[in-house]
Order: sequence, then C-alpha cells, then structure tokens
Amino acid sequence: MSDQLSPSKKPFLYVVVCAAGIAGDVGKLIAAAQEQQWDVGVVATPQALGFLDVQAIEARTGYPIRSAWRSPGAPRPLPPADAIAIAPATFNTINKWAAGIADTLALGILCEAHGLGIPTAVLPYLNSAMAAHPAYRQSLGRLREMGVLISSSEPHRPKSGGGADRFRWEEALELLAPEVSERQ
Repeated sequence: MSDQLSPSKKPFLYVVVCAAGIAGDVGKLIAAAQEQQWDVGVVATPQALGFLDVQAIEARTGYPIRSAWRSPGAPRPLPPADAIAIAPATFNTINKWAAGIADTLALGILCEAHGLGIPTAVLPYLNSAMAAHPAYRQSLGRLREMGVLISSSEPHRPKSGGGADRFRWEEALELLAPEVSERQ
C-alpha cells in the first residue's frame, strides 16, 4: 500500500466476499466503486466462490478473483490495496478475523491490513440468532478497536430469506470515503 495515492492513479479497492446468500450480488458494489473511480479486485473466501459468477466479475474488474495463496515467486495478481471492503461478511469470517485467525487468503489479507494501516470497512450479513452469540459482539468490539469501519445494518430474522433488499452495498464506499480522502 502506498502512503499517498497518486493523482494519476485510481485508488485500488479489494472487495472481500464471504459465502452468504447475497454474495452473487457483489457486482452492485463493484459497479458503484468503479463509478466512483476505484479500480477493484475481488478476494473470495473459498466457500464464496460457489456463490459468484467468476467470469462476469473477472470481466468487469479485469483481474482474477483471488481465493488461494499464490505460489512463492509467482507474480502478484492484484495491485496493493488502498482500501478494503468486506461484503457480505459472515459470522464465521468476522469472528476469525477478530481472533487473528488467518486460515484463508481472505482472512490473511484482513489480518495483515490492520498492521499495514489499510482503511477497512465491513458489511456484516447474518441473522439475528447468530448475532446474539456473545462472540459476535466481542468480535465487533475488537474490530472497532482496530479501527475497522462497521456497517449500521441490522441482522435479518432467521429463516426469513435474508433481507437482501435492505443490504446497502454502497455503504462500504460511504464508510471508506473520509478515510481515503485523508490519504489523498
């Protein structure tokens, strides 16, 4: 990550996608980011790949979706991130990330982002029964302490179809805007 964004270079946004029913709509966030002059690369948890139209996303972004570590010496397929948006973020990913568990590429990137000072916004997507678990509240608290920007969205009712109509993909960009403008 560069300390300052070059005026001639678009900022680069990593969109980290987790395995949730609405993950297939991540194109909404990608399109909104591109409209705001971001270049975008997608990093998916291994389970999220099954929810995505990989070819469409790669065609839209111009970059391969990353879901596994690259081999030593292999070129980096994405430029360094200027910011990261995790959407949708699942119960599992939020808890592992807050605990410092980096057992997937996506979690490794998120854990490392804190130490690199990369502005990071998360849009949790889970039901209220999962959100009631004490580990989730503790994880959100730890992420806030780390400076992670967290969506104001509320968990949906269990077995309700997920509240996809209320999920505001663009909120990730709204949360990141002040952080990124400070760096320019």
